[in-house]
Amino acid sequence: MVRIHVKSGDDSGENEFLYECQSDSLIKEIASDVIQIFNLQSKIHRLVSEFEPRLLPFHGDPKVTPLLRAFWEAKSYASKDMVIHDRPLSYLVLRHHFETIERELVAKFDLLGDSDSTQYQQILSDVELLDENTTQLKLAGKELKREKQLCDYIGRNEKIKIVLKLQPKIMPLS
Repeated sequence: MVRIHVKSGDDSGENEFLYECQSDSLIKEIASDVIQIFNLQSKIHRLVSEFEPRLLPFHGDPKVTPLLRAFWEAKSYASKDMVIHDRPLSYLVLRHHFETIERELVAKFDLLGDSDSTQYQQILSDVELLDENTTQLKLAGKELKREKQLCDYIGRNEKIKIVLKLQPKIMPLS
């Protein structure tokens, strides 16, 4: 398995994670996977930063414990600390954490002073997501072409670690 350290092109460090794939994987498949993971990680970070302060008064309240646990588990899993611990992220696990937060938030809207999901939807709509069609994958400053395989760039070595940067394509001025 090739270990890929994925970073955002803005070098903020907030959204970085490890991803694993075979060296013969298509770049378009890798791009799809890492962009989905990046976007879910961004949504989780946004929800945590928005709702964690609001939940402080509820620590110890058994009604809110499942929501607090959902936030803690998602925050821990989506953390860039997973890179330090050499643990790759899985889209399916990340999606499970996100869905758990959603389910628990919907059940606790009234406790948080929200009567509906309008504010929740607004928070999510404010998250800057990457678009699969306009995001470049760069390896050592070189854009990876979607129609190629990863091994076209790194060879067939399955025990290699590389760093990929995700950044929006710069559109030419018309």
